[in-house]
Amino acid sequence: MSLESSLFFEEFSALEEALMAEALREAALAAAQGEVPAGAVLADPEGRLLGRGRNQMLTLADPTAHAEIMAIRAASLAAGNYRLTGHLLVSTLEPCPMCLMAAIHARVGQVIFGAPEPRWGAAGSLMDLASLAGLNHRPLVRGGLRAEAARAMIVSFFMERRGRGGISGWGSPD
Repeated sequence: MSLESSLFFEEFSALEEALMAEALREAALAAAQGEVPAGAVLADPEGRLLGRGRNQMLTLADPTAHAEIMAIRAASLAAGNYRLTGHLLVSTLEPCPMCLMAAIHARVGQVIFGAPEPRWGAAGSLMDLASLAGLNHRPLVRGGLRAEAARAMIVSFFMERRGRGGISGWGSPD
């Protein structure tokens, strides 16, 4: 099974689409602050948005301040519980190992992402962390929601900083 067929889905609900639009807004805010444009939001089982986050590693001088971590932190505070059973995490990029494991520890029910992350993706690109033996929780992971918009945002961000030579693994935005 190819990465493309194993990670990407064609149908997403209106709620999932709306949540990704919010995550993309967070990613744009990150880019405006000079951060890598990644955004995430977390909704409860009824679809209410509890947390939002964007990359803030430079801003906060914190290597763990990834978009997903920030959204999980905000949602946990809003819920009054670190366990987010049945909740939905939507991220513009495939989560890295740290972020996906945080979602697993929080018992997030489902993770949806936009573009695959060829260098750090832990949901199938680099590794499939959620399928490790011994885990007591496995979220449903789906990718491909507004993937082109997320990919274009990150490619544009890096091309602006590095010139038009392209980015290994990401291609060009054209």
